[in-house]
Amino acid sequence: MKEVKLNFGHVSFPLKVPGHTDTFGMKKAPILSNAEEKIREALTNPIDCLPLRTLVSQKLQAKPEANAVVVISDNTRPVPYSGNSGILFPVVEKMIKAGLQPSRLRLLVATGTHKAMSENELKKILDPRIFNLGLQIINHDCRKSSELVSVGKTELGGEILLNRVYVESDIKILTGLVESHFMAGVSGGRKSICPGLLSEESTYILHSGPVLSSPNASDLILDGNPVHEEALRVAKLTGCDMIVNVTLDSNYKLTGVFAGNLESAHLAAVKKLQSYAAIPVKKKYDLVISHAGFVGVNHYQAAKGALTCYPLLKRGGICLLAASHTDLDPIGGTNYKRMVRLLGELGEEKFTKKILDPSWIFVPEQWEAQMWARLFKKIPPENLIYCSLEIPEESFSWLPAEDARAIAPESKNLQELMEKSIAWAVKKLRHSLGREPQIAFLSDGPYGIPVEKAK
Repeated sequence: MKEVKLNFGHVSFPLKVPGHTDTFGMKKAPILSNAEEKIREALTNPIDCLPLRTLVSQKLQAKPEANAVVVISDNTRPVPYSGNSGILFPVVEKMIKAGLQPSRLRLLVATGTHKAMSENELKKILDPRIFNLGLQIINHDCRKSSELVSVGKTELGGEILLNRVYVESDIKILTGLVESHFMAGVSGGRKSICPGLLSEESTYILHSGPVLSSPNASDLILDGNPVHEEALRVAKLTGCDMIVNVTLDSNYKLTGVFAGNLESAHLAAVKKLQSYAAIPVKKKYDLVISHAGFVGVNHYQAAKGALTCYPLLKRGGICLLAASHTDLDPIGGTNYKRMVRLLGELGEEKFTKKILDPSWIFVPEQWEAQMWARLFKKIPPENLIYCSLEIPEESFSWLPAEDARAIAPESKNLQELMEKSIAWAVKKLRHSLGREPQIAFLSDGPYGIPVEKAK
């Protein structure tokens, strides 16, 4: 046996795996020293954009009563908004020093279709100095028509409704994290607007069955990715004055700050991310062990961790996924439960055919069930061993996965649950294959992306 480390961001622990396990992780990325200084430098010398202070000053000269909005991510993303690496207070401070009154500056949480953040949740992720300024903090509500406004249509069709506060603000700043994303290629940049500030109905096109069926709607891919292309088109309908995006390493430490133009600053961050997040692989494995990471706050989000296993898995292999769910509902919303239940009932092939049929009426959050279906093209649901202590055991009567607690019912904690499940999977594979199974461990969960080496 050998020891590896499993790190969710908010909790980590050592894990014993068989000695012949191949471990895959991100390359070592240099951590930014003097993070506070580098953040201020990025705001002073942005990419293809005026310095933030100059930008705000010019806007105020043209319109002294100008309103400003700074868009922030919700708590499903480990964006550094506080501490020495915090990007939010330096942004707000420069805007105020440029002459903007705090009463004219609002923080807007780009929740997309996620639930609103509570005051306590906001206090956990934001710099305390933000609250001392008395800034208004607003959660985007994708279902409240009075808070949405039309900005036109894009090539995929359908009216695009966006958050009214954002659209009607004179100064627009986006903040966020650039990490791998299993639909849009990467997060950050345009995603703060689309889907972050979209109406629920407008997300239907972006997350429709046909769009997500594209093989290019996958991690680290931008070229030919219909989700990325549509998100960028939507974001450009209303635009922004500056983005402030960051990249992080496998320990959630700051590796880069990219401020500037919506497209070019984002692409600079993507290039940085790709340099260490892409993991070259040469073969496939009988058993792949991974985790849902910081983003895996519930079963809905855990799909991101499962899909990074896909390139490493042999057809019919076993995927063992660990998750530490922090949401009040560890599964997800009502629509998600409905769709993932349907996936379990129909199976991958019939489910996919159903949602791709032109007569299918779109259901919000069907997109995440469709991503799980992608995994089940390669392995049957019973070969997904789900290691979680938060999901009620009875839910696995309809969730398409094997509850690890059924395999190891006496486990005292997640570490023990995983180790016993690994031993069970190895024994099962050894029996069915007649040899020692080939095993891979993905140390970075949904953040390190296996990429097949060209032959």
